[in-house]
Amino acid sequence: MYFGSVFCIQSGNLLPMKFLYFFVFALFFSCTKSLEDRCFTKGEEKSDYVEEKPYTVKQILEEKPDYLEIINLDKFRSFKKDSSEYRSNYYSSEANEQYWKDQKIIFVNFEKQFFGQFEYSFKQNNDSVQYALGRNGLGYWLLEIRNNQPSAYFLGLSFSHYYFNKIQENPIVKDGFFQIEGSLVKLIKTPRQDSYAALEDGKLFKIDLKELKKDSDKDGYNDIFEKSFGLNPKNKDSDGDGINDFDDTNPMFRSEKNKFSELYQRLLPEYAGVPNFKQLHYYFEVFETDCDYFHQVNPDYRILFVSEEKNKKSDYIKVTDVFDYGFSKIRKDKTYPNKFYLYEWGSSHTNSYSAEYKNGKWELEMTGQIVS
Repeated sequence: MYFGSVFCIQSGNLLPMKFLYFFVFALFFSCTKSLEDRCFTKGEEKSDYVEEKPYTVKQILEEKPDYLEIINLDKFRSFKKDSSEYRSNYYSSEANEQYWKDQKIIFVNFEKQFFGQFEYSFKQNNDSVQYALGRNGLGYWLLEIRNNQPSAYFLGLSFSHYYFNKIQENPIVKDGFFQIEGSLVKLIKTPRQDSYAALEDGKLFKIDLKELKKDSDKDGYNDIFEKSFGLNPKNKDSDGDGINDFDDTNPMFRSEKNKFSELYQRLLPEYAGVPNFKQLHYYFEVFETDCDYFHQVNPDYRILFVSEEKNKKSDYIKVTDVFDYGFSKIRKDKTYPNKFYLYEWGSSHTNSYSAEYKNGKWELEMTGQIVS
């Protein structure tokens, strides 16, 4: 008998049926983490991070999404040639500055419609429709402007496995398919900067536009996106709070106001000089946590949550690093019941805090900082 992914037992024929049901029920709840376990720690947290081995070509092909077709090309641009030419053209401060200026000019319509939520490439005009490839912190998207109305369709292809050539000789939308040339790659993590190595060159990646654009619940996010990040593709209000997922800044869980949700709310990253986040439907910060209190925040910008348990992660998340920030569990002070400790980390820093709850509000003090 199998419940979720918690345990597996064989019933046998010796136990009375009622006792067996009670045993299974009790064992299930004994294996389920309590709110205390999900949100609090009794001591300093130890990192249990284990770097996964890069996938082989065989593994990538075996676990590729069903909607993706991969065609082997006879003539192709190699990863080495494409990436080296890109580096030589843009890996200087002057070239990089010019690149971003060109983004504003060449993709002016996309910048206007999507408010700078993506890095753009491969602009294409088809009658009254414009296409481009977009990339943001979540991954790759097909961007479309049809009759002045913008839409973005998440590809669900991890940049850990799929490299798209910077130069494409053919249109990215053709005959009802999204298509793009590139290579299968592995991501090599280094302390300074991640890099890629080619596993197999000469690939054409194709997705049927009907499958790519499928939005079963008509909420504005394609099914591939919702499945990749744990939203319900068959319900436009995944958390049942009365707000459509497309307009909900916390679409996975209902926001609730309590002492510890307010603590996490205070610690969320802040952005100055940013336009109205309500308009940024495709910009999300993603956090890895099972803490109920964190799930209950009511943020200004869109956030998503991923479980800490690997067997609860989507196939996309298992192989893609989408986390820019994170928070530790909360550690209680042994002497003062209203004092707590935790830390938050970003791409180049870790900040430690003490937090004391006084007169109905939190007083925060940074107690340490590491900058890398």
